[in-house]
Amino acid sequence: MAAHRPRPRPRPRQGRAAGHRARLQALLFALGCGVQRHCGKVLFVGLLLFGALAMGLRVASIETDIEQLWVEAGSRVSQELRYTREKLGEEAVYTAQMLIQTARPAGANLLTPDALRLHLRATLAASKVRVSLYGKSWDLNKLCYKSGVPVIENGMIERMIEKLFPCMILTPLDCFWEGAKLQGGSAYLPGRPNIRWSNLDPRQLMEELGQFTPLEGFRELLDKAEVGQAYMGRPCLQPTDPQCPPSAPNRRTQQSPNVAAELAGGCHGFSRKFMRWHEELILGGAARDPQGRLQSAEALQSMFLLMSPRQLYEHFKDDYEIHDLNWSEEKAGAILEAWQRAFVEVAQAAVPGNSSQVVHAFSSATLSDIMKSFSDVSAVRVAGGYLLMLAYACVTMLRWDCAKSQGAVGLAGVLLVALSVASGLGLCSLLGIAFNAATTQVLPFLALGIGVDDMFLLAHAFPEAGPHVPFKERTGECLRRTGTSVALTSLSNMIAFLMAALVPIPALRAFSLQAAVVVASNFAMVLLVFPAVLSLDLHRRRHRRLDVLCCFASPCASRVLQLPPQELGGAPATGGPVQALARCDTTGQHVVTVLPPTPASSTRDLLAQLDEATGAPACLPLPACRWDLAHFARRKYAPLLLRAQSKGVVALLFVGLLGLSLYGATQVRDGLALTDVVPRGTAAHAFLAAQARYFSSYHAFVVTTGGFHYPDAQAALLGLHRALGSLRHVVRGPDRQLPRMWLHYFQDWLRGERGRGVVHGGGAPVTCVHAPLYSPSLGLQVAFDREWASGRITRDSYRNGSEDGALAYKLLIQTGNPQQPLDYDQLTTRRLVDVDGLVPPDTFYISLTVWASNDPLGLAASQANFYPPPPEWVHDKYDATGENLRIPAAQPLEFAQVPFYLSGLRHTADFVEAIEGVRAVCEEAARRHGVRSYPSGDPFLFWEQYLGLRRWLLLALSIALACTFLVCALLLLNPWTAGVIVLVLAMMTVELFGLMGLMGIKLSAVPVVILIASVGIGVEFTVHVALGFLTAVGSRDRRSALALEHVFAPVLDGGISTLLGVLMLAGSEFDFIMRYFFSVLSVLTVLGLLNGLVLLPVLLSVIGPPAEVPPVDNSSRLPSPEPLPPPIAHHGFYVGRPPAWHGPDTAPETPPAMGPGDEDPSGSAQACILLQAGKDPRFPCITVVKAFEVGPEPLGQESTTGDRPPRARPTPPPPTYATVTATASVTLALHPGLPGAARGYAHAAFEDSESDGHEDVPGAQRTHHGCHATATCR
Repeated sequence: MAAHRPRPRPRPRQGRAAGHRARLQALLFALGCGVQRHCGKVLFVGLLLFGALAMGLRVASIETDIEQLWVEAGSRVSQELRYTREKLGEEAVYTAQMLIQTARPAGANLLTPDALRLHLRATLAASKVRVSLYGKSWDLNKLCYKSGVPVIENGMIERMIEKLFPCMILTPLDCFWEGAKLQGGSAYLPGRPNIRWSNLDPRQLMEELGQFTPLEGFRELLDKAEVGQAYMGRPCLQPTDPQCPPSAPNRRTQQSPNVAAELAGGCHGFSRKFMRWHEELILGGAARDPQGRLQSAEALQSMFLLMSPRQLYEHFKDDYEIHDLNWSEEKAGAILEAWQRAFVEVAQAAVPGNSSQVVHAFSSATLSDIMKSFSDVSAVRVAGGYLLMLAYACVTMLRWDCAKSQGAVGLAGVLLVALSVASGLGLCSLLGIAFNAATTQVLPFLALGIGVDDMFLLAHAFPEAGPHVPFKERTGECLRRTGTSVALTSLSNMIAFLMAALVPIPALRAFSLQAAVVVASNFAMVLLVFPAVLSLDLHRRRHRRLDVLCCFASPCASRVLQLPPQELGGAPATGGPVQALARCDTTGQHVVTVLPPTPASSTRDLLAQLDEATGAPACLPLPACRWDLAHFARRKYAPLLLRAQSKGVVALLFVGLLGLSLYGATQVRDGLALTDVVPRGTAAHAFLAAQARYFSSYHAFVVTTGGFHYPDAQAALLGLHRALGSLRHVVRGPDRQLPRMWLHYFQDWLRGERGRGVVHGGGAPVTCVHAPLYSPSLGLQVAFDREWASGRITRDSYRNGSEDGALAYKLLIQTGNPQQPLDYDQLTTRRLVDVDGLVPPDTFYISLTVWASNDPLGLAASQANFYPPPPEWVHDKYDATGENLRIPAAQPLEFAQVPFYLSGLRHTADFVEAIEGVRAVCEEAARRHGVRSYPSGDPFLFWEQYLGLRRWLLLALSIALACTFLVCALLLLNPWTAGVIVLVLAMMTVELFGLMGLMGIKLSAVPVVILIASVGIGVEFTVHVALGFLTAVGSRDRRSALALEHVFAPVLDGGISTLLGVLMLAGSEFDFIMRYFFSVLSVLTVLGLLNGLVLLPVLLSVIGPPAEVPPVDNSSRLPSPEPLPPPIAHHGFYVGRPPAWHGPDTAPETPPAMGPGDEDPSGSAQACILLQAGKDPRFPCITVVKAFEVGPEPLGQESTTGDRPPRARPTPPPPTYATVTATASVTLALHPGLPGAARGYAHAAFEDSESDGHEDVPGAQRTHHGCHATATCR
């Protein structure tokens, strides 16, 4: 045998980073080996533990309350909402059920009698809805909200008033007599037909009833409310109607009314003073002539106000009719929901389908039903998504060779990921994190796509462990290679979702926390339980069982290897892999690798020798089945991508994409339309679309709190009210004035006449100079002045005066001093309202008690909602005792409301402008006068988030990117690589944000969460490539090519699995899911693949960090280790130290020339041997042995990839050769290291075992810097 002396090899430099990461990989290796040794136990315990956590789903709660989901947690809005609930309770005052009538097609004028009659038809049908529940019948009159029902001492009159008092219905029909038909109350009096609002003249009724009982106080109440004839004096839409009253203005003329003129400025209910419906509330799409007169409108709206469940419960809890129902608030809520659903159905069915107009109905129950259906889990979509993922995993991991196929591993991995998702959500339930629509509709699919990525990485890396790895260490080697990448991606995803939880929207915060917990559960499953599945599959392959159908043995008895041509050394290159056969020799003492007689021989020729001798069946793979993604990346993709021209094209394309994204970023608008949340094609969506188009008015309040003295702040309160009227979006009346607040009603009731003028009384004339002008009305001070002047009221008696005069008498003598509460001298020296139009501070709360008890209509119209509520005080003019003169003072106010309307709010910018304007008014009042207040209403609850949404986005993105940099830098121990990764992630985020703008997706809390989460999801596409590049050896181009070769397949499979995971979201009936989740996540996945597999390799090839283990001579590859061929027996093992590497200063020796009979001076036969098979298949021994040159291209290495020429190195002296013919049984296998393996770490002892494709060769093991060689010679 001929051999030559190996020249000394330069020792590579190993960085400190690799040494530190090797410790982590050693821990992962130990973990994997332990899992493999106890794979059955680990799998059983893991399934038991994760299954137990999944049982937590039984206690899961789903939150559907919009306020609880979308109001910023911890913000001023949430604090203000909490304050409101502390004072007023949990429930709203009323709920609105709405009807909107539009033309078909849109744009026609609806200000016609025919259109109003059609509107009457729909609203009348809705007002007559009746539901039967709990054995009782419930109609609108029992359930509607009634404002300011007066308390009458006369029992008969009180019962009649209670039945007749009208419901609060805001409708354009109130401008006409037909509006009375919507009021369903009726009363019976002997000798008269049933009294209804359609035939009720209040004045005439009071005159008739006044003959039997004194009704002076009630008559004064009606006069103050300006009830007049109620509906009897209004025009009829159809004057030919027999029921149209004679008092109607157009009854005699029989002419249809001028609808536009009647509706101009809005309508009013039965009280002209207290029930005014603004034009913006009842007409939509209004058009006016140049003089400002109303000409047309494209939509009509009516609103039915119902009591809240709590109000309904309180209203009927003492009623004898429901004493047997076990009455509760839950039953009250069920009754209201049943009536609301029937309301929608009846109203929509009232208009014929062929009509030129359409009526859209909507109720509070409709919105609740939408939120519930939005939060329901679609079992069909979840099952379809997971079945699709199962099929993909199984198909992509199946191989023709059963020993390399992993279809069962793919199936088990997807099922384990599904279990981890369930266990993570179960843990969230146990932690008290409520589910919402985002959790149920999106998270199962998103978590599946993310979780399967790491499973694919482990599954792809497991078969790549070379035959040098002992059987018992296969799982440990897999975790050692891939555990760092899995930890990086999982930690980055968790950090990204935790940073997304900084967005203070409860629904998205819960979604982000749940996603972080699910990612952690996936991480534990992939790192602990899935390796047990890989270990079990390893036993299947060892026993040569079929994949998936593991009960059947594989028909492939022969193990075929594919050796790259460069592993043949001096053999002529064939341009493709050479087939070889691995098997034991006839003695059973050695494993041999048999090469075909010629390099061009096929697998069929190679196996035919064994078939002739043993008759064993052969499995011949199809040529198409031998192709895989790694082969494509190595042979086609990497060489093409890393050309100089290709790099330039990639740079230009991504610069263009970045520029386009920056433009798209300028097109992103804030907002989230409610129509996006509701399924298209439904009645609810049609209503919301019509409402958004025609009606943009919102009812709002300014709430004044405690902490200041209301009696001394009256002028400041009036100034705050006037400041609100100056805002652009605040609705003003026909006189361009803001609707009155409670202080106006209070002062008017005390003073009487408003406006600038002289008030005559017992004292000097008083000039009132404040406030806008309103219709004059009779008040307490005016009544007292008149009756004092006429002598009906004197210092000693008020019983001859009117009710108002007597009340004024009692208030004027109040001092507010508990020690001396009454002073009669004040009757002529004091005014109920002073010269500045303000209530005297010392008697302010006493007067407030009297007003709240004696002016229910004014108090209800003011919508003040005082807290603490003023005490009830009953005024009796004929009570002569002194106790009736002592009036209890109300407690200091801690809560009061100032109502107003906002209109013209069609875009988010309009909402933000209105919110900022009202907030500025409140802050100015607090700064200048100490009046503490805050706005309240839907715009301030749900649009306040947009004031700081972009700030939250930038903050969370910055923290997420910084944390990702720290994690990558700590685990990779290379800030340079971490910086490149973060640069690509930042570009991905900018690209995603810009494409959102180009797609017309508005920025709301949902896209913000996805943008933040994109940082973590993007790590899945980048860190594997970066880690492979960092741990490879050679030039930048070569390392980029090697990284692509080894991670292209798992990264691409991970991206496709993510797309498959979110694909099922495309089947959602909610446009919200389609636009804001499916579209955005799909674009994110595509961007991740492009940036991770196209841009990042190019960047690394240009600006990538140096290799962790560069050779001292700066060559592009590590030197091959010296062979050590000690003779060993079968099933033996060898423990040895790695050979000593010669230092860089040692000059290489030139081996002496040796002839055919010479021996190696070292005493051992060291040679590089090429094997060639003989023709006898029974004894595959060597008949020709050739020595080949160990030159600049070491065994097992490919030439440098890329356009840059390899670095010039000094040419070593040519070695000498000797060729002999001998008989030997030799196995030679070279195994290049994979990116991700720590350099310099290896076990020196192992037992021989079976590999994936052939039996391991017992013999010596030399490992150094990822290049492993195994050889046996005899």
